[in-house]
Amino acid sequence: MKTTVKSKIVAYVVSAILIVFCLFPIYWMLITSLKTSTEIYKIVPTFWPKKLTFEGYYELFAEKGFMKNVLNSLFVSLIVSFGSIAISMPAAYAIARIKFRGRKQVSKGILISYLMPRTVLFIPLYLLVTKIGLSNNLWGLVLVYPTITIPYATWMMISYFKSIPYDLEEAAIIDGCSRVQAMWKICFPLARPGIVSTLIFSYTLCWSEYLYALVIINKADFKTIPLALADMVVGDVYAWGPLMGGSLIASIPVIILYLLCNRNLVGGMTAGGVKG
Repeated sequence: MKTTVKSKIVAYVVSAILIVFCLFPIYWMLITSLKTSTEIYKIVPTFWPKKLTFEGYYELFAEKGFMKNVLNSLFVSLIVSFGSIAISMPAAYAIARIKFRGRKQVSKGILISYLMPRTVLFIPLYLLVTKIGLSNNLWGLVLVYPTITIPYATWMMISYFKSIPYDLEEAAIIDGCSRVQAMWKICFPLARPGIVSTLIFSYTLCWSEYLYALVIINKADFKTIPLALADMVVGDVYAWGPLMGGSLIASIPVIILYLLCNRNLVGGMTAGGVKG
């Protein structure tokens, strides 16, 4: 009994330390965004602002128009992430479930395309976007970002679909379902944890992408959050107040997305689905 109590105490203490360790960067961004410039540049750092100020947020939204950058990132990330999932789900299902010649080569090709360095691809992609007249346009990013998200999403969902017992689909087909109906009614619902987690990661990839956005977007009205934050660094001068405020705001949508989808990120939905 005593051993159980001690182990629980140790577990709680370790968990508390890890939580503090993980949340401290967010806390530091918050307090830095609320400090005056004089206090930020003090040699001895303070762990709570001596004088609260919202000058950094005023500069961020009123002078730099950061809300427009947030909306740009939301527009691109939502369209690309949901579009990538819509394309990747049937593609991954076909590779995982349907036997056809060259299936392994297609699977490996998807993985290789995901691992391809962006520094190799950004020049031809920039030439393509410029050729079709989508440079300095958010639709140019919508066209380019799937080259990152679709290979990743497809590769991840292949393994999820393979983990679902085929006997469930076979039973549905025997009961009168077609292959497409079995895919939509059996396989996709059971793979929901994998689909949701892949969607979140695809969204995060678009939300934080910098290189392609830097190459394609030059106009301030179309810049995404990473570009807007990078513009706050001029030479060796850092606008720490607005920069930390913008970084904090940029992390909020991703945190909210994880919290909303948390209950769907649960495995084991197929446990007991097949007898024996």
